[in-house]
Amino acid sequence: MRLFLLSLFIATSAAVASASDLHVGAATVDITPDRPVALDGQMHVRISEKPETHIYVTALGLESREGDRVLDQAIMISCDIVAIREGLIKLVREKARDKLPGFDLNKLFLNATHTHTAPVTMKGDRYSLLGKNVMLPMEYTDFLVDRIVAAAAQSWEQRKPAKAGWGQGQAVIAQNRRATYADGSAKMYGPTNVPEFRGIEGYEDHNLEVLFFWDLNNKLIATAVNVPCPSQEVEGLKVIHADFWDPVRRQLRERHGKDLHILAWTGAGGDQVPRPMYGKAADERMRRLRGLTRLEEVARRVVRGWEEAYEGAKLEPVTGAVLQHQTKKIDLPWRKVTEKELADAQKAVEQYKDDPKEQWKYLWNQGVVDRYEAEKSGKAGVFQMELHALRLGDVAIATNEFELFTDYGVQMKARSPAVQTFLIQLTGSGGYLPTPRAVAGGSYSAIIQSSRVGPEGGQALVDETVKAFNDLWPAPETTKAGK
Repeated sequence: MRLFLLSLFIATSAAVASASDLHVGAATVDITPDRPVALDGQMHVRISEKPETHIYVTALGLESREGDRVLDQAIMISCDIVAIREGLIKLVREKARDKLPGFDLNKLFLNATHTHTAPVTMKGDRYSLLGKNVMLPMEYTDFLVDRIVAAAAQSWEQRKPAKAGWGQGQAVIAQNRRATYADGSAKMYGPTNVPEFRGIEGYEDHNLEVLFFWDLNNKLIATAVNVPCPSQEVEGLKVIHADFWDPVRRQLRERHGKDLHILAWTGAGGDQVPRPMYGKAADERMRRLRGLTRLEEVARRVVRGWEEAYEGAKLEPVTGAVLQHQTKKIDLPWRKVTEKELADAQKAVEQYKDDPKEQWKYLWNQGVVDRYEAEKSGKAGVFQMELHALRLGDVAIATNEFELFTDYGVQMKARSPAVQTFLIQLTGSGGYLPTPRAVAGGSYSAIIQSSRVGPEGGQALVDETVKAFNDLWPAPETTKAGK
């Protein structure tokens, strides 16, 4: 009987995984500005001097059908920017309304690669901008929205019957960037070669999750690459740069076709960086021996992991992989501001309020004061997040709006019912979401100024995400013994 039930479950799963026709389209559109812009991601103003590389948006349109009946849809768009700032997705959906007839715009989402060498978007009021020839943030945002919508429309118009596949490789990209010390404190990018250093704070996820899409002639048309680390290799430069995604794209296209569309999905990596916190001399020596820059070394690892995944996935392409896409708003509690955190923020507000060059820090701290006052007046409410959860064959995909610390992502993956799970962060601009251990250690990325939602909300996010996965994988019905 146990063997019969197992066989029934496997047969049912296989049927669900290929019960419909999957139509796929993809498009890549250049979003490089033609004038200097303010660059996002740092606390001080940087004006771009030139485009060192091009930056892009890449759209993937998916639709499952049973005959002429549409079963479900998704348009997923990766963007070479630091974050999806508040209001951007609303502008995109409004602009796309006439361009995507028959498509449910609530099933379109954006994600950011978190490159720190891309333009400021939306109002950009944390930056005091100077210079006559600088493209202002809202001007660039209008330019960006037009191109995002163009990519979405192209991907949707070009969708055709296709095959899907999924695979996993390994790539040492993500390295936890928070050092811990003997006194219980922690520091992002803290020194590790000092006597008081005690260890690296959290886990690192070196799994590389990859999706592949082929047309019915077995031509690879698109791939989605899920790296649990933000693209912050060249974050301090004053140029436009796609960071490590630029050499990754170039190398993959050299091997698999110049028209390959490559979605860049950043996994749960709020406490990660693609650079070592220790062992730097050995890392530099090996790069010198290989004749590689840091960008090239990171790309080498990603591409090697991608090829490992491809070797397996191409042996098992799926025609008609089921697509299910759920969207819902979830309410997460705000992280509460303590009296000490309030006092520290008020002190910083007084320090920076009259200095235009420190506008970022002034507003960063003023936000904490405003939150405290909202809490005390009973008007704080909740942080509402749009969650997308998808099933594609044996694969689960979920989004979040944060720089999500890796431990939360590990929980989601470990509890997922799927064969393979993809997590996409920065589909909004929710800030860092630190773990309890990180909050206890303090420092940038874990302090109240960095974090609107804290560990309580992080655990709620995990639970809501896992619940959404389980809804997509209902438990199989079993027959009574002897029946």
